[in-house]
Amino acid sequence: MAIKITDDCINCDACISECPNNAIYEPDEEWSMADGTALDDDEKHEPLSDEFYYIVADKCTECKGFHDEPQCAAVCPVDCCVPDEDHVETEEELLAKKAKLHGE
Repeated sequence: MAIKITDDCINCDACISECPNNAIYEPDEEWSMADGTALDDDEKHEPLSDEFYYIVADKCTECKGFHDEPQCAAVCPVDCCVPDEDHVETEEELLAKKAKLHGE
């Protein structure tokens, strides 16, 4: 399942540089699938939060294929990066998403 950032986020930005899929965005920042991926879908989407950092579930692979654990959760000082029950995926699905995002 994807990871989400809860409203406990203190906007420290420790997570952004850790995400291998560029799935984490600053509050009020538009996003696109092309941001930091091999995809050419650069359509801009409305921010998912205007108060705290957020993760785009369609780009989150829980760091499968890169690390043993989600790096955002590993570095978060307030433990606000948690599993997103609304976006449950198998490891196989997460690895397929990783391959798609990175043109593998």
